[in-house]
Amino acid sequence: MICPRFRPLKSAALLAVPALGVLPLLLVTGCSTKNYVRSQTTPIIQQTNELDDETRANNRNIHDVDQRAQAGIQQAQTSANNANQQAQSANQAANQAQTSALDAIHQADSLASVVANVDNYQQVSEVSVNFAFDKAELTKKDRAALDQFATQVAVTKNYILQVTGGTDSVGSAAYNYDLSQRRARSVVQYLASEHNIPPHKFYLIGIGKDQEVAPNSTAAGRAKNRRVEIQLLATATTAPQTSSLAAPATPQQ
Repeated sequence: MICPRFRPLKSAALLAVPALGVLPLLLVTGCSTKNYVRSQTTPIIQQTNELDDETRANNRNIHDVDQRAQAGIQQAQTSANNANQQAQSANQAANQAQTSALDAIHQADSLASVVANVDNYQQVSEVSVNFAFDKAELTKKDRAALDQFATQVAVTKNYILQVTGGTDSVGSAAYNYDLSQRRARSVVQYLASEHNIPPHKFYLIGIGKDQEVAPNSTAAGRAKNRRVEIQLLATATTAPQTSSLAAPATPQQ
């Protein structure tokens, strides 16, 4: 297709006429384009701003939640630490009280060396508890025998308790001496704590493996030697009728 040929205008005025007509057209077209772009981009900008606001709000919420969580964790840890410290303090106090109580126990080689006028005392009751090999813990049967024995102590006046611990012949003399002490102290601690018997009422006498009550050459004899004997002694004028209690021993190797 051949475009029509125009003759050049000879007048400058004629040239200005088309130019004046095109300029408003260009201005209108440019404004329309800007308005269109503005109409399209404004919602996007608004949505972007809203998303930014939501993001900042979420970040603040997350930060607040994290701070509260950290504060809660710190508070819980502090409470746990305080509780642990209180428990340790209570345990230390209990151990100190127990140590002080056990320190009040009299220890001697013979009752005559620590009790004045010991000849004025006579036996009211006695009980014996036996232990497993190399053990110093009381069994349920032992505690039951001590409970029954304590009922006799409760009705006796002006009394003392002679506690004799023993072991079999297995092991060194030093080790068995310590073991017999631990066994005797287990008995004393139980009677003092469970039946409110004052520690100064106890006299630990002749502790060790040297005072056997049965031959160590047999299993049955060694089982009998792994014992603690407790004798309730009272002055002759206050002593009730004599009785004897015992926790039957089961031989243990």
